[in-house]
Amino acid sequence: MDYSKDIAQVLITKEQLAKRVQELGAQISKEYEGEKLTLVCILRGASVFFADLLRNITTDCEIDFIAVSSYGSGTTSSGEVKLVKDLSSTIEGENVIIVEDIMDTGVTLSYLKRMLQARNPKSIKICACVDKPERRTADIKADYIGFTIPNEFIVGYGLDYNEKYRNLPEICVLAPEVYSE
Repeated sequence: MDYSKDIAQVLITKEQLAKRVQELGAQISKEYEGEKLTLVCILRGASVFFADLLRNITTDCEIDFIAVSSYGSGTTSSGEVKLVKDLSSTIEGENVIIVEDIMDTGVTLSYLKRMLQARNPKSIKICACVDKPERRTADIKADYIGFTIPNEFIVGYGLDYNEKYRNLPEICVLAPEVYSE
């Protein structure tokens, strides 16, 4: 499918993504050198970023997946977070990094961090591919951020609109006429 007519602009190129993910992987590897790490991917949007980040981390790490829902099919968060799939293993005593595609309102990450903190990990941090601070309503910050962007509706590199555009290799601004129909 040709999505080019739906894209207003490319915001972050695949080259910029690859370079930044490599830098994040190196930073995380250095900070957790000699320690075990558990990376938790928030499905489905973070899966592309997660896979690339994982390949750039050189320290001992395990992976797990969690799925939550707060958007439905719209463009704004419902504000209500629903756990769809929980972790498969325990994180007690583990160094945990939650890997998210986009930090928007922060409601989902705030909920997840509180929920996972209650499971007594050794440490818990957040790594977000993209941060939109002007949309934040929850008091939360990421420990590792790929890119800080303006308040644009973005797709690609795992990010979707109604389950479309996840396969685009760049992060793109979706043309407003596509989601305002």
